Amino acid sequence: MEYESVRHEFPPVWDGSSEILILGSFPSVKSREEGFFYGHPRNRFWDVMAAVTGRPKPVTIKEKKTLLLSSHIAVWDVIGSCQIQGSSDSSIRDVTANDISGILSRAPVRKILANGKTAAKLYERYIFPDVRIPIIPLPSTSPANAAWTLEKLIRRYRDEITCLQDMKRE
Repeated sequence: MEYESVRHEFPPVWDGSSEILILGSFPSVKSREEGFFYGHPRNRFWDVMAAVTGRPKPVTIKEKKTLLLSSHIAVWDVIGSCQIQGSSDSSIRDVTANDISGILSRAPVRKILANGKTAAKLYERYIFPDVRIPIIPLPSTSPANAAWTLEKLIRRYRDEITCLQDMKRE
């Protein structure tokens, strides 16, 4: 498979009340075709978010944005452009990172989570030196991560997301 130079073509989802920022690595081919995050039908991200927030699984982009924003969750990707083969994170090279400082300066983000090891590694290399906020690596919701069942993913993401929401109630 050939390398392709690709730019991230859709904006982050966030608003002035976003407290959790979930960063992926770079959109898959399916996500790029759909023009929105986690567009592969077998990616479990939206199942996990629905379970963690106690809401129905969103189907449309509008429903997905509403679920995130009403739960004070922002979503974006570490990479703004790169060379990649298909959707393979392991093939990523020639990275230009997204600038997350705009989100961090205008939203009360208290926790940054990585959807997968690659996102965490790329964040540490390209973004952390500028923002100095640690990232918490979570297992990837990709269908390629078969070692993690949906139930295990939900438990792990719930641990990080509800922990912050519980702190707000105290």
